[in-house]
Amino acid sequence: MTTTGHRTLKQERAVRTRKQVLDTAAELFAERGYAGTSVVDIAERVGMTKGAVYFHFKNKEAMAVAVVEGNYQLWLDILKEVRAEGLDPRETILQLLDRTTEAFIGEPMVQAATRLQSERSLIGAPLPEPYVGWLKMLTDLFEEAGEAGQLKEGVSPRAAAHVVVASFYGVQHVSDVLHRRADLIDRWQELRAITLETVLPRA
Repeated sequence: MTTTGHRTLKQERAVRTRKQVLDTAAELFAERGYAGTSVVDIAERVGMTKGAVYFHFKNKEAMAVAVVEGNYQLWLDILKEVRAEGLDPRETILQLLDRTTEAFIGEPMVQAATRLQSERSLIGAPLPEPYVGWLKMLTDLFEEAGEAGQLKEGVSPRAAAHVVVASFYGVQHVSDVLHRRADLIDRWQELRAITLETVLPRA
């Protein structure tokens, strides 16, 4: 193997290992919270030494930030996936939020990032600002719906985005506190029918 090939394999292995560490950190942050998780806990679960974990992340704060950043990247990936299906604006919004709901149930990265944002006062590093990305994303989508004649007359795209973001995050929080999100799909379907299908009426 050439020196270049060996270097490439080493880099690819480092990327995989970093992802494994980050995924494990997300699992533990979701289960135990920031204060209840140590670097030793993460190292033990991933099957590495603490020093090996520190090779990829300088401290626990850096892992928390990376988990939250990974969560926001996931939302962009879901939107890109939905966009690729060529749906109209109304169906794009509905599919985006349907899949987001599923991610809250099945993705530790999402669960961890949500918990970390609520515990941000305990973390000695600034986390990415919550909600603003969602507000911008949904405002743009509601504007597209308005241009397509799919947004209820008189509804502001910005106001619709604020109501949906606040309602959605409130619903997932209540579901998490009361039922560890076991009923989130049902609660989302209720919210979907009462809010989104009202401001985005079928033609």
